[in-house]
Amino acid sequence: MRPLPHQAQATRGLLGALLSALVLMGTLVTAATPAWAADTTICEQFGSTTIQNRYVVQNNRWGTSAEQCVTATDTGFRLSRADGSVPTNGAPKSYPSVFNGCHYTNCSPGTNLPARVSGISAAPSSISYGYVSDAVYNASYDIWLDPTPRTDGVNRTEIMIWFNRVGPIQPIGSPVGTATVGGRSWEVWSGSNGSNDVLSFVAPSAIGSWSFDVMDFVRHTVSRGLAGNDWYLTSVQAGFEPWQNGAGLAVNSFSSTVQTGGGNPGNPGTPAACKVTYGTNVWSGGFTADVTVANTGTTAVDDWRLAFTLPSGQRITQAWNASVTPSSGAVTASGQGYNARIAAGGSQTFGFQGTYSGTFAKPSAFTLNGTACSTA
Repeated sequence: MRPLPHQAQATRGLLGALLSALVLMGTLVTAATPAWAADTTICEQFGSTTIQNRYVVQNNRWGTSAEQCVTATDTGFRLSRADGSVPTNGAPKSYPSVFNGCHYTNCSPGTNLPARVSGISAAPSSISYGYVSDAVYNASYDIWLDPTPRTDGVNRTEIMIWFNRVGPIQPIGSPVGTATVGGRSWEVWSGSNGSNDVLSFVAPSAIGSWSFDVMDFVRHTVSRGLAGNDWYLTSVQAGFEPWQNGAGLAVNSFSSTVQTGGGNPGNPGTPAACKVTYGTNVWSGGFTADVTVANTGTTAVDDWRLAFTLPSGQRITQAWNASVTPSSGAVTASGQGYNARIAAGGSQTFGFQGTYSGTFAKPSAFTLNGTACSTA
């Protein structure tokens, strides 16, 4: 997610606070243009695209003005260009990554995050990295937690899993011992970057690939008092923090699933039977859409999120009765405080206005909190 730039020293707090505002502005403006093609190269500072109709790949170059590009593949991405360098005793250049969840209102298609920790039975994930030797970097898997189900801004606690470390760099804070998590031994570091707590697990030697349960790290973090079972898992991300060079680094494959159940059926992320009615009024170059989301299940859905993909050439200019982000491509509509619940047998309606080029078309599929909906 990178709500704040990661820092190798605690003194980076002020820089991180300033950069977070810039990241937010940049994300709203530039990262809101995901595409749907594999092998798509992105060089925009905060540009992003989607892969597998499930995850977001982001360039996320926040710590340097040097050129950086990522190329999305069918299963991950590679860092195809990574110019320049920054001092190794300061913040890294960037965090090119792929994620499931939400990063500054940019949510992956159909995600069921945020989800309450107590309502998650398992969060299996698999990652395969590709490394290079002529760079200074870490391979970092990030897990973000917050007391609220927020989809924007800085989360309260960040868990970093360092799969590899190359060069004279170190995590935020200081070492606090070792721990066995997920059947592996880790060096544990704890600290703060000024706006959120950071708990880092550093592998003693490089891990090229691994399948594990994200909740093992979440529960360990809860046991240390850095999060609570009533908090929310908002995002899981896999990528790199390069300080020097980095071209050729790759996430060869990435998967992330969050399994919910056994809790209050109103928790965020709870699947629901649903039907979507999508009505439009279209004129030359513009349109409005009125969308009704009906809960055809037997339990209420709280903090509903409807994910769908706008056809190519369409862009949202304003919305009502919901927050709809980003403005094009794979978007997610989220209920507001006054209409965040859809009662069993009930519905909520929202709308938006937009522009289009070419031939107008409607979205072909919708998911409500990760569950596919029928259409009227």
